[in-house]
Amino acid sequence: MSAVGAAGAATNQLVSIKPDELKFTFELEKQSYCDLKVVNNTENHVAFKVKTTSPKKYFVRPNTGVVDPWDSCIIRVTLQAQREYPPDMQCKDKFLLQSTIVPPNIDVDDLPQDCFNKDSGKAIEECKLRVMYISPSSAQANSTEDSQLSSDSTHLNQALQRLKDERDAAARQTKQLQQELEMLKRRRLRKSDRGFSFTFAIFVALIGIMVGFLLNLSLSSPSTE
Repeated sequence: MSAVGAAGAATNQLVSIKPDELKFTFELEKQSYCDLKVVNNTENHVAFKVKTTSPKKYFVRPNTGVVDPWDSCIIRVTLQAQREYPPDMQCKDKFLLQSTIVPPNIDVDDLPQDCFNKDSGKAIEECKLRVMYISPSSAQANSTEDSQLSSDSTHLNQALQRLKDERDAAARQTKQLQQELEMLKRRRLRKSDRGFSFTFAIFVALIGIMVGFLLNLSLSSPSTE
């Protein structure tokens, strides 16, 4: 049996299948398809086979295959054009995907007849998938909703990017203001130093002039002898 994992994926030990149900847009006289992604979760080669309860209604390609270790493949299931609507748009069809480990480098055409036979004693994993029919209007509504979600996500990402840019710009401006403030402080210190030196030089000059004047005055005074 399978378990439903994250994001609508059916997960077994051997493989994961996404989505976990087949959804077809149902319109009269028109085909519709759904793609299944099968992921090999092991280091072994895994063979798979797809079965359905209504083989005449669906076209499955490939319905049998081998997936390399840690690799994946896409299975396209096509709903053939139908001539009438099902009651209440409800579908009772089901799909079964069987998987089993096979020898390396084996080709699909070389798989043994009992490869997916439980009576052969081999370990066979099975994953059941149900089918859902969607009207074109519902499909369009879902598409519109998905587009709206995508648009909202885009707008949110753009808003977050703008906030980030504004934050970075504010950080750069703050850094620039800090640098300018530091330069102003340095300039004031240099001006203060120059003012002090000039005042000190004037003071020393005045003292020199006064000392010289006094010396000249003492030397020029007449002797009292």
